[in-house]
Amino acid sequence: MSEWSPQSWRSLPKYQMAEWEDEAVADKVFAKLGKLPPLVQAKECDRLKSLLAEAGRGERFMVQGGDCAERFLDCESERLETQLKLILQMGMILEHISGKPIGKICRVAGQYGKPRSKPTEVVEGLGEIMSFKGDNINGFDPKDRKWDPQRLLEGYWHSAATLNFLRGYAANGDHTPVQSIEISDLKGSEHAASYTADAQAIAQKPLSSEQLEFFTSHEAMQLDLEEALTRAVGSKYYNLSAHLVWIGDRTRQLDCAHIEYFRGISNPIGVKVGPSMKNDELKDLVTVLNPKKEEGRLMLITRYGAGKAEAMLPGHIQAVKESGVPVTWQCDGVHGNGVVASNKLKTRCFDDIMTEILEVIAIHQRCGSVLGGIHLEVTGQSSVTEVVGGSMNITEDMLLQNYETYCDPRLNYAQAIEATFRVANEMPSAERAESAESPKLGGELPSPPRNIRTAIC
Repeated sequence: MSEWSPQSWRSLPKYQMAEWEDEAVADKVFAKLGKLPPLVQAKECDRLKSLLAEAGRGERFMVQGGDCAERFLDCESERLETQLKLILQMGMILEHISGKPIGKICRVAGQYGKPRSKPTEVVEGLGEIMSFKGDNINGFDPKDRKWDPQRLLEGYWHSAATLNFLRGYAANGDHTPVQSIEISDLKGSEHAASYTADAQAIAQKPLSSEQLEFFTSHEAMQLDLEEALTRAVGSKYYNLSAHLVWIGDRTRQLDCAHIEYFRGISNPIGVKVGPSMKNDELKDLVTVLNPKKEEGRLMLITRYGAGKAEAMLPGHIQAVKESGVPVTWQCDGVHGNGVVASNKLKTRCFDDIMTEILEVIAIHQRCGSVLGGIHLEVTGQSSVTEVVGGSMNITEDMLLQNYETYCDPRLNYAQAIEATFRVANEMPSAERAESAESPKLGGELPSPPRNIRTAIC
């Protein structure tokens, strides 16, 4: 394989990247970004890698969550505090019920770009315009869709402000609200009594510094931006825009620029694994991305869709086993479950999300593998109505009440808390995990977990 450098991706095929009309302006932007201070530290990236290694061995569980695409307008203290509080509470619930330590990764301080199915869309009255690719690239308003490299600097400043506030809050803020898990919207659940008891028990426990620890992540799609934020640290290179960056399902081709860039950075990295991933392709991919077979280096984020994991996940698990490359498996329960409601809004069904996650838990147990975490698109805003179902019983008609997202629908606060309780109650506890025998690959799928409901939205 050819020698790697932060620029070596440039000669390879590129997908999902915005191109700049004014190259002189873009060059000035990247020169500036290349001199700005890093947003995170290399030691923090190494710390996350060690936690992911523990998760890959079944000694820890990771929760990754946050906005589909961050908006510049949401960079305000109340919203940011609410978002971090949700992720920390999800970790506390998982830790309390499973007995395992939990790592928290927030899709925050950099998740300003989004892949799109097509580069353009047709808007009534305006004709064909550029698709919205996130605040880093263009504006959501149809009249603001030109790809503008100056917005990358805005993204950096918003990321820096976000991280500055969240680090300060985690270190020295009033953490009383973090321990107050709100479950009033879950009173319609058949498990409301147990949720209440667990929330009360969590509120009585002292908070540790590790429970307040969080890391940042985003999809590293715009590689010229990622290159500008890559720094040499000793003999290694780190992308210091985030602790973990991942490759999307649309940009994971073995011969493409994204794989080339990712193979050389020293951060822990993720790759989305969807239905189109072939077993042999996955085996080659993990070998290229983790040639030194480092634990905690590579997270595979599966996203198949409800009812589809059985046809693909066992083969993917076997392919990775045959490669000999250690990975940390994470289940993305949202991205394979998008639907369009009767009112034309994109949505997801809460039960579909839960079905996929619980299927994946069962398959990993059966196959003698370890599910090391979950990945959800969530918002700490309790009033958001973007996903149908859950104990709140949000219907398609209710989506119009507060549909905020610019891209994909997110679980609101109550739905995210309910999903976390459901997952935690199906995870092997620390005690059971130590004594359980490893099942053989190819055996029968266990009976559905006890909390699965058969209702379909």
